[in-house]
Amino acid sequence: MTGSSASVFSGLAPQAPDGLLALIGAYRSDPRPDKLDLGVGVYRDARGRTPVFAAVKAAERLLVEGQDTKAYLGAEGDVGYLEALRPLVFGARAQADVFGVQTPGGTGALRLAAELLAAGRPGAKLFVGAPTWPNHEQIFEAAGVTLATYDYFDAASQTVRFEAMIAALATAAPGDAVLLQGACHNPTGADLTKDQWRTVADLVAERGLFPIIDLAYQGLGRGLEDDALGMRLILAAVPEALVAYSCDKNFGLYRERTGALFAACDHPQRLSKAGSNILALARANWSMPPDHGAAVVRTILSDSDLATMWAAELETMRQRLIDVRAALANHGPDLVALKDQNGLFACLPLTQHQVGRFRDDHAVYLAGSGRINLAGLTVEAVPDFIRAYQTLRQPLSA
Repeated sequence: MTGSSASVFSGLAPQAPDGLLALIGAYRSDPRPDKLDLGVGVYRDARGRTPVFAAVKAAERLLVEGQDTKAYLGAEGDVGYLEALRPLVFGARAQADVFGVQTPGGTGALRLAAELLAAGRPGAKLFVGAPTWPNHEQIFEAAGVTLATYDYFDAASQTVRFEAMIAALATAAPGDAVLLQGACHNPTGADLTKDQWRTVADLVAERGLFPIIDLAYQGLGRGLEDDALGMRLILAAVPEALVAYSCDKNFGLYRERTGALFAACDHPQRLSKAGSNILALARANWSMPPDHGAAVVRTILSDSDLATMWAAELETMRQRLIDVRAALANHGPDLVALKDQNGLFACLPLTQHQVGRFRDDHAVYLAGSGRINLAGLTVEAVPDFIRAYQTLRQPLSA
């Protein structure tokens, strides 16, 4: 190349850095001993660690001793992993009407879902709640999907804006899609009730909408079965849907990037067509998925003792989050609603200025949106957190 006009790189627009990654760096460089990291969305125990499950360690030992090849898995991934996941995810639903493929995390599953939607319904809109996990919008927009948003949550009252959600979905055209979080909503922690899920299922079926369900935290909310309830109600009401699943959180396999995309359809020929397209898209995106995390999950779920051990560890995590929520609700009268929410996250009614003061004045690091990761707190640290929070909120109520 002799000039900038021939440079590919010079034609690129600079991109803003990821806010959470910048937050990690700022937290690490903060010398204050009482600092709190409530930003990064990973589980932490009472000692601030993101531990490896004992069941995972046991499964890994079995794999080290028994694994006899590192050959490619194929585009579909670990078939035994997918078979082991299906009853956990779908319960008693017939297995014949579900096709699955292993993906690099839930993010990989969502990317496949986005590309499948763009290919199968060009021009269709995807209705996405506001707020939602920020990467949701980036993933689907990158695949060329047109987005429409509906109001989902009011931070001031800590309630789901269900009537606004239903009103927005009622404007969707047949063939449009809707993205729903199955449980432990990110970033709010506010999930739909069983009756609300039924209403959404009826509306989605009536309007002929295509549901894409992101189930990333099964077991961390109200338990394994209850956290799948909303998704199963939707699937029972519609002829076809996609489910993006992640094992990164409920098996603690964050860096192993362990997920799956499932297509459910009551029409065998359409399901076969969907499966062939999903495999082609997977082949073009990553060729073959990584092995280790899926092999760990398969080993755990295929062994009754390891499965029991894993379920007990998951329940310990869930109970810790419940305890932190209860402590926040008991100490902060304006945070009572957090007790009835689920999972890792809550979204506090804070401005970006207040978030900055939280960091500068109190060494508490959280996302600019006001989202906090409750696993970054201990029950013992809650009173100090509440005092800082109420100090910041005083100017708003004065």
